[in-house]
This record gives sequence, structure tokens and C-alpha cells, in this order.
Amino acid sequence: MKRFLKNLSKAMSQDGASQFQEVIRQELELSVKKELEKILTTASSHEFEHTKKDLDGFRKLFHRFLQEKGPSVDWGKIQRPPEDSIQPYEKIKARGLPDNISSVLNKLVVVKLNGGLGTSMGCKGPKSLIGVRNENTFLDLTVQQIEHLNKTYNTDVPLVLMNSFNTDEDTKKILQKYNHCRVKIYTFNQSRYPRINKESLLPVAKDVSYSGENTEAWYPPGHGDIYASFYNSGLLDTFIGEGKEYIFVSNIDNLGATVDLYILNHLMNPPNGKRCEFVMEVTNKTRADVKGGTLTQYEGKLRLVEIAQVPKAHVDEFKSVSKFKIFNTNNLWISLAAVKRLQEQNAIDMEIIVNAKTLDGGLNVIQLETAVGAAIKSFENSLGINVPRSRFLPVKTTSDLLLVMSNLYSLNAGSLTMSEKREFPTVPLVKLGSSFTKVQDYLRRFESIPDMLELDHLTVSGDVTFGKNVSLKGTVIIIANHGDRIDIPPGAVLENKIVSGNLRILDH
Repeated sequence: MKRFLKNLSKAMSQDGASQFQEVIRQELELSVKKELEKILTTASSHEFEHTKKDLDGFRKLFHRFLQEKGPSVDWGKIQRPPEDSIQPYEKIKARGLPDNISSVLNKLVVVKLNGGLGTSMGCKGPKSLIGVRNENTFLDLTVQQIEHLNKTYNTDVPLVLMNSFNTDEDTKKILQKYNHCRVKIYTFNQSRYPRINKESLLPVAKDVSYSGENTEAWYPPGHGDIYASFYNSGLLDTFIGEGKEYIFVSNIDNLGATVDLYILNHLMNPPNGKRCEFVMEVTNKTRADVKGGTLTQYEGKLRLVEIAQVPKAHVDEFKSVSKFKIFNTNNLWISLAAVKRLQEQNAIDMEIIVNAKTLDGGLNVIQLETAVGAAIKSFENSLGINVPRSRFLPVKTTSDLLLVMSNLYSLNAGSLTMSEKREFPTVPLVKLGSSFTKVQDYLRRFESIPDMLELDHLTVSGDVTFGKNVSLKGTVIIIANHGDRIDIPPGAVLENKIVSGNLRILDH
């Protein structure tokens, strides 16, 4: 404390505020370093090495967090990307496929981001183990897709799961059921970082355990952690040694993120002879996507800008569908050799996302995260490809689940495709109320999934149940007032109807 006061008075006596801040920052970094060293002493010999790597990674991120001042983007420098930097998918597809597509596929590794839990949908354990279609989970569908590829083209495309400490154990138990599938499955864990007390900016964790009192002290630091964790796991070098050249990275809950042979061919056989190190699939914004991160031109490079980085005065402009027409699907194609080079040069630059949380006991904390797509500006010859909306089919809520379970889609070899019987390519807008939030409640309220081929919009609120073989068409709004219950009878056909609390059915 004496040393701190001495430094403080020295700073105050020189040129004031900036040096004062610098002293505070240095003292804080020192305090955090000591806390992390204390935590590391509680690690057992077999967990020491990876814990040390995690805490070192956290220290680097924390150092950057303290250094950065103000918003990470200067709004005045943001420009629309040049025409040729975002290619239409149709142009990529028009090139066709080479005869040697099998040898191209053998250069690919599929990586799924599998760190998330199903808590937002009322489920325990990894989100990837929630049943989404015909008893199949997200993970089942992923394995089926890749097995189909390997059998069709006689290839050896491996599947890699980036787990978090929350999902690793449960996922590994399930993997045994795929032992006889024609897919080699690998896993690695993303880092485990300590949450920070919002007031003191010191770690909440006191030791390495993450059970009991320490359950909420740790967090997985976002999917931007993939570069360091993949490299540290040894898998990056293994795959490079096997002659693999690209990874296709996507969220495991995006059911549209299947391996696309046309994009892969474009990567491996570029028309101008110059390979891309990083390709981001983007798709056109709708009103539902106004908060999605967008690709911009910034200081001569493609850059992903997220809503959290936008100064408040420009948020409406950012959300404008006319100015920023596309958003990031988080389907990414990345060169393995480039990841290795940049990782070894410590040159992967991603903006820090500061995520504020309140723990169960009421403590306010922050967690520092990064996003995988933000690294696009660190790679050479990056490209955006504007893909059809069908490649972005995330299941974040039971409203999304209703869409993918319905007859809007057909399932073939693990892939969902929009039914040819639907007359227009857009997906209906579905909003299910809070009575449907948890998967088990949602399933209980549908005796069977309604026919939705001709549906445009569905809003359901309150205590509502659906009988078997219900058909929904056009715009359907069903609202049960508090204390009321609405049971849609079996076989009912609701077309452009409002169903209100007393079961009156009105034309809409």
C-alpha cells in the first residue's frame, strides 16, 4: 500500500490525470497477476499445464481490456465493402464442381462450436443434445451429414467439436454411440477464464475448482477463443500434418450450416489463382436480423462490426436494412496454415466484448469475450460470400424449433431443406409466448406439429394448446388472456384468424 501511495503521489505531482490512470492500471494488473498466481497454486499436477495456459490467455485479454479506451471502431472510417469483396453465392456456384471433388473434400475439417448449454430453452446439459427432428439431436444431424459426405465421395472428412468445460463431459459420454459411423470425431476444450468482480475488477474465483461455491466463478470466453485453444490442443498441427488445409467452422445449432462443395472448390481452386485465408458467409438482413454483425470496409480491410461496438448515436444507422444489407451467419472457412502462422506471431486481433452478468447471489460481474469472425481483419485476402438464407437456420428458441420440426422442411441425410410445396422461399415469422419457452412445456402444448406450409405469421400468447392435425395459414394470432385457456381443436384450420381469450374466432 505504501508503494502504491508513493507512486500515486508521484503521478499526481507530474502531469496529472493520464499518469494517475496509468498508475491505477499498473497496480490493478499487478493485483490480478497475484490473484491468478494464487489460483494456479490450487491446480493439481495433471491440470496445472492447461490451467496455466488458460490463465495466461486471460491475462493477455485483461491487459488489452485495460489498455483500450473508447469504442473500438471510429464510425467515420466505416465504409461499405468494395463490390468484389462480397461475392454472390450464385457466381461461386456457377463455376460448377471439378472431377476431383473427393481430393478437395479430403483437405477439409469440419469444426462445430459446441460450448453452449440448453438453459435458455429450459434444458440441462449441452444444447447440441436437444432433440430437434424425428428424435435426432443437433449432434446426430451433424454426424449424419458428414457420414453421408464420406460415404458418397469416399472421403475422410473429420468432425471436431469445440466443447467448453460446461459441455465436455456430457458430450464425450454421448460420442460412444457414433463409434460405428464413418466419421472420425475429435474434441478439444475452449479456455476457462475467471469472471471479474465489476467493482474491484479482480477475479471472483479463489481456486481452480468449478463446483460448489465456484460454479459461477468461471466462464468460456466466447468462440473467438477457437484459434488459441485449437492451436494449444495440438489438433491444428495434427491436421496440417495429415494434409488438411481448411476448417469449416459454424455453430452447432445452425441447422443450415452444411458443408458446401461449391464454396470449398472456390477456396481450393480460386479463379484468380490467389487463395483466400478467410471466408465469411453472410446473408441478406431481414427485420429480424437488424442486430446481427455486418461486414464493412475499415482502414483498407474487411472488418466485422458488431452492434456492441457501435456508438449509441449511430445504432439506428447500423440497424438500417438499406445501408447495411447483410449480416454474418458465423459460417466461416479458414486456412489452417494461416491460423498457425498468425497464432505463432500473436497476430490475431479481435475486439473485446465486455459481457455484464449478475450471478445468482446478486454479485455483478463482467466476462471478457471475443468472437471468431472478428479475426477476419487479421487474415490475408479475406472474402465475404452472400449465401442463400437457407444456410442460416439457427435454433435459439422454441419458436425456431417449431419451424424446423414442421412440414416446412424435409430431412435427408441429416440436412434440412425447405419443402418444395411451400410457394415462397421466406420462413414464417413465429413468436411463441413465455408458456412455450421451455422445451418440455412446448412439446406438451402440441399434440402434433401443425401444418405450416402456407403460414406467414404466427403469434401465440398465454395458456394455449394445439390438438392433432391443426393447419395454420396466412396470419394467425392466438391470445389467451390471464386466467383463460384456449385449446385449438384437432383438425382445426386457422387461416388469417385472431383467436382471443373467449375462443371467438375473428377474420384477420
